Amino acid sequence: MTGKLIAVEGLDGSGKSTQVYLLRRWLELEGVKVFFTEWNSSDLVKSATKRGKNQNLLTPTTFCLIHCTDFADRWERQILPLLNAGYIVLCDRYKFTAFARDATRGCDREWIRSVYGFAAVPDITLFFRVPLQVALGRILSGRPVLKYHEAGMDMGFSKDPYESFSIFQGKINDEYNKMIDEFGFVVIDATQSIEVMQQEVRKIVAERIDLASYRLRGKK
Repeated sequence: MTGKLIAVEGLDGSGKSTQVYLLRRWLELEGVKVFFTEWNSSDLVKSATKRGKNQNLLTPTTFCLIHCTDFADRWERQILPLLNAGYIVLCDRYKFTAFARDATRGCDREWIRSVYGFAAVPDITLFFRVPLQVALGRILSGRPVLKYHEAGMDMGFSKDPYESFSIFQGKINDEYNKMIDEFGFVVIDATQSIEVMQQEVRKIVAERIDLASYRLRGKK
C-alpha cells in the first residue's frame, strides 16, 4: 500500500471527531490526497443494524459481527483501494473501537482481534485520552436523552441510563488504556484546548509522513 492510514480513537466526548475533521481540512488545504471514513457508516448493513438495535435483537456476539461486517465493507470498498491509490486515509474510529466495546460487552479479546485480522494496523493511531468524568460531563451536557445501546443498557450494569453509561464508558476506557503499548497509540492529552490539540496533531502527522509526496499534481 502506497498510502498512509491514520486512525483516531478515544471515549465519546474526548474531542477526537473534531480533531480528525480539522486535520482533514488542513490536509485538503495543503493539497494532500485525503479520504475520510467514520465508524458504522456502511450502507450495506445500516438497515439491519438499525432494526437490531430498535428491537433489541443484538447479543454481544452479533453486535460485534454486525459492526465487523460494516467495517469489512468499508475496508474493501473504500479504505484499501484508496490506500493502494496513494491517499492518506483518515478513520474516525477504527477496529480498536470494537476491541474496546466488544470486550466490555464480554466477547473474548483474542476472538475479536481474529475477526478483524484482515485490517492493517494504522501508520498512526491517535488516542485522545481524557479523564472519564470530563468525557462524561461533555457528553451528558449536550444529550438530554441517552440511547439504549449507547448507555450500555443491554449489559444490565444499572437500570439508570446515566449510571449505566458511566459504568460502560469506564470499562471501555480501561480497555483502551490496555491497548496503548500493544498497538503503539500516540497519546494526546484531550483536556487541552481544541487549538493546542490540533497543533500537536498536525506536528505529529507532518513529522511521521512526507506530506509533499501525497500532494495532488500541480500543488506545491
